[in-house]
Amino acid sequence: MSQKNKENKEPEVKSKEGFIDKIREFYRKKYKPLLIVPFALLFIAIIIIGFQYFTTGDFISKGITLKGGITITIPHEKDINKDLLKEYLVEQFPGYEINIRTLSSSGVETGIIIESDITSSEEANRFIEALENKLDTTKEKFTIEEIGSALGQSFFRETSLLLLLAFVFMAIVIFIVFRKPVISGAVVLSALSDIIVTIAILDLIGFKIGTAGIAALLMLISYSVDTDVLLSTRVLRRKQSTIFEAVMSSVKTGMTMTLTTLLAVTAALIFTNSPVLREIMLIVFIGLIVDIINTYIQNVGLIRWYLKDD
Repeated sequence: MSQKNKENKEPEVKSKEGFIDKIREFYRKKYKPLLIVPFALLFIAIIIIGFQYFTTGDFISKGITLKGGITITIPHEKDINKDLLKEYLVEQFPGYEINIRTLSSSGVETGIIIESDITSSEEANRFIEALENKLDTTKEKFTIEEIGSALGQSFFRETSLLLLLAFVFMAIVIFIVFRKPVISGAVVLSALSDIIVTIAILDLIGFKIGTAGIAALLMLISYSVDTDVLLSTRVLRRKQSTIFEAVMSSVKTGMTMTLTTLLAVTAALIFTNSPVLREIMLIVFIGLIVDIINTYIQNVGLIRWYLKDD
């Protein structure tokens, strides 16, 4: 390589290194102002969830498995105009919520999933007959799942209680392990923020959560605690390194873990044909993005503030 080429490349490398150094220095010095970001997100999320509760009576948009209804999966070889089908069903069954989703495999549409909050057996039979007439087919080709409203409400109560208990036991273990109220509180707050902000985003986009979604929120608690415990342990058990060096070490390891999981979740979202898996993967994907903010801005800021790392 000629001397001239070396001279042309050196400024570019220095420029990149300088940009990274500036970000690192900003992250090191401005950790207190940066705390505004996660706490603002948490405040907005609480408002969104509060609005959802006061307008619907529930803090989440419940799917069929949590409030009861009928789910019909219809495989097909030719395309079905979902808009016209939904318009027809809404006319035939006014007052009921009706949703139609596409069932696909490797990017090819293979069927549709029709969901409605119809819980009456008589109305459900009429709903199936209407589909048979409209699609010129028979119900033998359908996969039908019916859940009563009482059973749906029971699922919701039990899964919500399970989520609450899991969070409480997690908090107890964290306080026992660290034995420092501020550090333990920062870990628990980060995990709580992950759940609240994720639910708020799901409410905002109108995503309906079923029993699989509650399972995904349980998974999210464990993912959040993993990164927060890693961060707190590295900082508290550091030997010769500074607090910020310990933070950056945990950021490197934790981000590698999170990005690897995000890649796996993204692949599952693209290639899976299961609505249940899609629901789980979408919630985990949103939660992991939120966790990056809450762990490496909120938790880092609170720990450094507590340890007076100025």
